[in-house]
Amino acid sequence: MLNCIAVDDEKLVLDLLVDNIQQVPFLHLTARCKNALEAADILHKEKIDLIFLDVQMPGLNGLQFVKSLQHPPMVVFVTAYKQYAFDAFDLNVIDYLLKPVSFERFLKACNKANELSNLKQKESSKEEKPGYFFVYVEYNLVKISIPDIVYIEGMKDYIKIFLANTTRPVITKMSMKAIEEKLLPYRFVRTHKSYIIAADKIQAVKRDLIAIGNTELPLSDIYKANLEKMLPR
Repeated sequence: MLNCIAVDDEKLVLDLLVDNIQQVPFLHLTARCKNALEAADILHKEKIDLIFLDVQMPGLNGLQFVKSLQHPPMVVFVTAYKQYAFDAFDLNVIDYLLKPVSFERFLKACNKANELSNLKQKESSKEEKPGYFFVYVEYNLVKISIPDIVYIEGMKDYIKIFLANTTRPVITKMSMKAIEEKLLPYRFVRTHKSYIIAADKIQAVKRDLIAIGNTELPLSDIYKANLEKMLPR
């Protein structure tokens, strides 16, 4: 979901822009603003991902406003003036829409913003997540190397982490949801309410069972779609 604001000094145009925003499922309208100063106040108070911004406004115009921001969010200009397009794209804006804007053209700009946001999130996740994490085992911190994980078994409030380099699993107090969050950027798949498996360790899938070496783990019907998406063919 992208938090956005709409900025235009003409009420009718602003109303139409707001209506378009409310029709797009992945947009959340945080505020509507009549000028750049109102928009600046919202940016100071809220986390905004995307601005739909007019160019010609009294006081600070749209171009000046974007230039004044040290870390601007994504910007889509919505204006009646063609002559500012070059200056706008020089500011690395997402799109430049000329009024009147059809909903189809508006949606295209929104999709571009959404795709860029998703790409940034994936890159950020890869950068922020190291290839290991630590868990408590009998009051000691034990390092778990993510590439060494074969599978994880959940047992009420605890999990067993089975590793490639040892026969004894690491047992730690953690929920399946918590361990899933640690593994998000990597190729792990939930195959059962009690099992998470490293996709590259799977050797065979036999109806309701997954083979990893001499070990067979259960595959629930509700998780089969997850497995099919994960395994290349």
